[in-house]
Amino acid sequence: MPVLLAACAASQPLPSASPAAPIAFAPAPVPASPVFSSDASDAVRYSDTANPDEPFPVKAVNLAKVDPQFLKQVVPNTTGEAPGTIVIDPHERHLYLVQNDGTAIRYGVGVGREGFAWSGQAYIRRKLEWPDWHPPAEMVARDPHARPYADGMPGGPGNPLGARSMALWEGNRDTLFRIHGTIEPYSIGKAVSSGCIRMMNQDVIDLYSRVPLGTKVVVRG
Repeated sequence: MPVLLAACAASQPLPSASPAAPIAFAPAPVPASPVFSSDASDAVRYSDTANPDEPFPVKAVNLAKVDPQFLKQVVPNTTGEAPGTIVIDPHERHLYLVQNDGTAIRYGVGVGREGFAWSGQAYIRRKLEWPDWHPPAEMVARDPHARPYADGMPGGPGNPLGARSMALWEGNRDTLFRIHGTIEPYSIGKAVSSGCIRMMNQDVIDLYSRVPLGTKVVVRG
């Protein structure tokens, strides 16, 4: 695994026992063929009233600007992974959370642009609500938009990490890559990030509530 310099956040290592040894990847998911369309439940799920208990407002998503295939769906589990596993397919721009009944919850994601992609197997070792953003020095050096926040940006509605962040670790090493929300929901389905997996805030809040620390994450190459 190459040294990871393009991640969207930095953090201090947290002491913890090493997780179980990695397991070989399962076959890639079979591409889905049905045409999905949004409905009334989507309008409610992605509205600005869907998460009334949040400390900051979660803006509504204009569903007319999002390809319906990137909205939350329940689909057959074709990942070959065990229930509770997160599987991310950067090529499809989908994240799957495997369920116990032969299905998976599928969410649309934004992924790393060319030169910033990462693949491998990791575990969620840190979860944060409305996280602060601490761009790594490499990002500050290359991105003028990150330079004003070299010392960090507090969590909130203008923070690029959005409403939730889940840190991916390999053993006792923080990869610096995250599954996180976004203030740019219309980037979902595109390769635009600095390596991290971004989700619409409504979706990352939902995923965050479903996965515990220690969840296995498989990011396909």
